[in-house]
Amino acid sequence: MADYSISSANLSAIERSLSNINSNIGTLNNNLEVIDSDVGQVNDNVKVVYDEVGSLAREFHDFVQLQVRANAKSNSQQRLIQIRQELESRFGHYDIVRRTTTGILQADDLAIVKKDTISNATEELMISTPGYWLAPCLVALAAWINDQPDLAEKALKEGIKRNDEKSSLFWALVCRRADRKSAALKWTQRYLANQDEENLDRKTVIILDAFASGLLGSDSEGVVSRQMGEWLEHLADKPGFVEQQTQQWSAAINLKRKPLASNDYSYLRKYSRTWPVLQDIMEGAQLHAEILGYFTAIFEQEASTDSLKAQLDDILNSLVTDFDEEEVPFRKEEKYHQFVVDFDGDENRANQHMAIEQTAFEEHKDFTQLLTDAAMKPESAHASVSTQKFAIALSKEWISNAYNDVTAQNRMKIPNEIEINVDTFNDKTTDGQNENELIGKFNALVDQEKANALAQVVLSGFEKFCLYGGIAIASIGLIMMIAGSAFLGLIAIIAGGGMVINHFSKKGKVEANRQNIDAQFEQKRTNGAQIIRATLAEVVDFRAEFAEKDGESQKVIDFLDQISPEQYVRKLADSNRRIKVSE
Repeated sequence: MADYSISSANLSAIERSLSNINSNIGTLNNNLEVIDSDVGQVNDNVKVVYDEVGSLAREFHDFVQLQVRANAKSNSQQRLIQIRQELESRFGHYDIVRRTTTGILQADDLAIVKKDTISNATEELMISTPGYWLAPCLVALAAWINDQPDLAEKALKEGIKRNDEKSSLFWALVCRRADRKSAALKWTQRYLANQDEENLDRKTVIILDAFASGLLGSDSEGVVSRQMGEWLEHLADKPGFVEQQTQQWSAAINLKRKPLASNDYSYLRKYSRTWPVLQDIMEGAQLHAEILGYFTAIFEQEASTDSLKAQLDDILNSLVTDFDEEEVPFRKEEKYHQFVVDFDGDENRANQHMAIEQTAFEEHKDFTQLLTDAAMKPESAHASVSTQKFAIALSKEWISNAYNDVTAQNRMKIPNEIEINVDTFNDKTTDGQNENELIGKFNALVDQEKANALAQVVLSGFEKFCLYGGIAIASIGLIMMIAGSAFLGLIAIIAGGGMVINHFSKKGKVEANRQNIDAQFEQKRTNGAQIIRATLAEVVDFRAEFAEKDGESQKVIDFLDQISPEQYVRKLADSNRRIKVSE
């Protein structure tokens, strides 16, 4: 009886233990399923991250660049306000003197202002602007109007002492305005005598302006013509002169390049590593229309119909309002920040344009650079339309050579092959006509990548073993139970059953993952094919547009060639060069 009780107790404990084991195996199996599900999800997530990381990186880079440009634009806008406030604070009194200049001349013409008032105004400005060259010139002008020769001479000498070049220019124009041609000629000669063709005063453009506008008279024309002829001959004798002109005009021509619209060729921008080159050459091709429009606008403008005095007042105003040396650093910085604003915060482009624009701010430059700045940078050089016509006609040979060089350089950068980069697919096209070939290669790549991905999603050796191994172990357990080893047999059956369950659970997860992978790659196949077709279509459009825009280069050369020497150019004395004179 005792033995039976012990046996019964032992069996009860064993059953409880087996029940716990079975429960733990079930829990373990559930946990394994959860882990397997999580692993499958992680694999899916990793695949998604892998597929999207390139796109996200590009988008993040674009975002950062946009933010950087927005910050740069905002900073430049704020700095422009500060610079202009500082210019007003430091040099605002110069503006008063400048505005007074033509005011005095026009008041004298009308004889509606008392001469004492003019004298008092100029004397006050002399006191308030110490060191400024224009102030004593105004005192001399007022003394001249009031018939005070002694005071006029003293003030005149002070103006020359402060700035000989600008004072000489000022009096050449004032004398011409008063129809004192002989005096105007002497002042012009004085100015030119102090000039070196390799180191000309930036204000020499004022003489060119008056000359090109036909305002100096016949005697002065002869002086200026001969002087410019000598300058050109001396410069032409320098080694490397032709190369220098080509480089100089090439830089000025490229200054007129405009950026492509941000929405042009969206697929090439995103799916071709060749895009930076394509963008550059398309901007170069569009330059032809920009230059043609620029030159055409200049030469289509009619000659001024204003009176001689009105035209001279415009030139005088250009002289006196042009910034002086101490203002140059502020004006340069102002120009740079204005470029940043104009180019929506693109500091690289602003720096490129500023490097070309730099010469316009130099106090001294050679004669040919003066012509280049007058023709291509009229705002900074303070050149009139007449001077632009003059400079272009005089320099047309150099412009043509430089333009041909710019065009040739741009054409040399045309890529024979254009890359197509879609996710992990990288290939090339020449003209966008190999659609079937590229899509075939893309599909082959997708098939290969899918096969590789599917190859990673299979049952492990143990998981495969679990099916047959579990059956075998369960069968052995059954036999053991029949043989009388109930406890061990039950354990074996439970263990074998757990292995079989684990096998089918893992197999189901594998099948689900493989279906998911298959769907992902088929989506990639569909999207990729669409992108390739759209990108190839843009390649076709790009090649066609480039050919069309590039063909317009000949129009520029033809335009320069048709500039009539008889209409625009006067033969220089003792020179083979020709100088344009506006009619």
